[in-house]
Amino acid sequence: MFLTITTTGTAERPATDLGFLLHKHPDKAQRFSTSYGTAHVLYPEATAERCTAALLLEVDPVALVRRGRGKGRGGAPDSALAQYVNDRPYAASSLLAVALSAVFSSALRGQCKARPELPERALPLRIEVPALPARGGAALVERLFAPLGWAVTAEPVALDEEFPRWGDSRYVRLVLEGEPRLADALRHLYVLLPVLDDAKHYWVAPDEVDKLLRSGEGWLERHPEQRLITNRYLARRWSLTRSALERLELARLAEADDTEAEEIDNAIDDALDSAIDDAVDSATGEPAAEPPAEDDGEEGSGQRPVPLAVRRREAILDALRGAGAARVLDLGCGQGQLLGALLKEARFTEIVGVDVSMRALNEAARRLRLDRPGPERPGQDRPGLDTGSVERQSSARLRLIQGALTYTDSRLAGYDAAVLSEVIEHVDPPRLPALEHAVFGAARPKAVVVTTPNVEYNVRWETLPAGRMRHGDHRFEWTREEFRAWAEQVAERHGYAVEFRPVGPQDPELGPPTQLALFRMAAEGGDHGTDSRSGDRTATTTKEAAA
Repeated sequence: MFLTITTTGTAERPATDLGFLLHKHPDKAQRFSTSYGTAHVLYPEATAERCTAALLLEVDPVALVRRGRGKGRGGAPDSALAQYVNDRPYAASSLLAVALSAVFSSALRGQCKARPELPERALPLRIEVPALPARGGAALVERLFAPLGWAVTAEPVALDEEFPRWGDSRYVRLVLEGEPRLADALRHLYVLLPVLDDAKHYWVAPDEVDKLLRSGEGWLERHPEQRLITNRYLARRWSLTRSALERLELARLAEADDTEAEEIDNAIDDALDSAIDDAVDSATGEPAAEPPAEDDGEEGSGQRPVPLAVRRREAILDALRGAGAARVLDLGCGQGQLLGALLKEARFTEIVGVDVSMRALNEAARRLRLDRPGPERPGQDRPGLDTGSVERQSSARLRLIQGALTYTDSRLAGYDAAVLSEVIEHVDPPRLPALEHAVFGAARPKAVVVTTPNVEYNVRWETLPAGRMRHGDHRFEWTREEFRAWAEQVAERHGYAVEFRPVGPQDPELGPPTQLALFRMAAEGGDHGTDSRSGDRTATTTKEAAA
């Protein structure tokens, strides 16, 4: 098993700098013991103009069988001879990837104590692997390495050169040429060699996800073959593949949002009980029930007040019914309380929950039993990941998608209605125009329902300190006038009519605890709305807003 790395030098940068990066002196031939044999590092040539480092791995078939306990290709217990006679000593595989990690560990991490500036330099590199198993052929090799900036030569190896009619084997001679950092080149090889071989010589444990993400950082989250790479690297273990894809999508969103992944994936408090009572609004942190209005129930009736979270969902469902919506987006769906209510009504034929937090989507999937297999019926999809995105589905009616609401997403276009329930107050004010464009400008559902707290009502919460917002993650909370001004401007800019409705008991001075705006495309807008300040039936259209 053999691999060479070659670089050329200049007067300012001799090629033998490769020895500093690999932490292996060009004048020495070194050997290292591994679990499955011996690794040798030597330099066939080492001049200022050109330097080549070679890694030769001698595999001990007996040690491979003993340590692998029969696992891996050719190691099944009922094929004893194949355990000892196979391609492992000759073809690049996960064995070579492990040897790269063990022998060139500092280079993989991008560290060089003697010359700390070297690891950040891009080098002209030529990497050769004489025998590389490639399940998928030369075309797959090109698809894996070319997006990473490599010029790829993958020559199929004939089964027997004396009998060309036998065709090609599954092996290729690989040559990569490019100018990456050496650490990046080694990480590409560490991940993609076992992917092409499509077999690992050791048991794939959960810590392999961390290894994959560590070595794939900076390139795997954007690779067009991300799913194939992840699935093969993790030996097609579904639970591990799903975990890796979720974390990769979160990393991509964090990079796009110029923030930390932990800040994005903050929708669920670690101390939150997994079984959240519907009477508690976990999205806003509001108490289970609001103070009753003067006309809310009969005095002394003893009836328990209806939770504000329940009233909010009822108001949203009423707005969706009035808009005639059948295909609905729940944007910022959180842990799926509204999704559960939508599923109970057959009128909503397609429901999509979108959230940036994978933890919230996982909790929603658990609450809605998306991961529990049930009796299969014709035409019913099974839970799984969509090939193009991190996405779960239980049936044709419901899908859960990870996505950031401040970025346009073609998957969200063409729906009857979208709901932003207690979402906008979690967005930094400078990012609100981006959310507005993504929802009203790009997705353009026929109707949009937006709910948000009425900050004027906060004084009625006895447990809420003065000046405090209802939830620690709220970036702002608007008065009725502020919400109305924002909603009317959005409607005017994007061709919607908007009407306002109160949610919860009306306070004569402060209005309702939650305010709701229903946007409809202007041509389909309703004639009446409800003014959240007075309770009177009014009409608010984009033309009136302009006036």
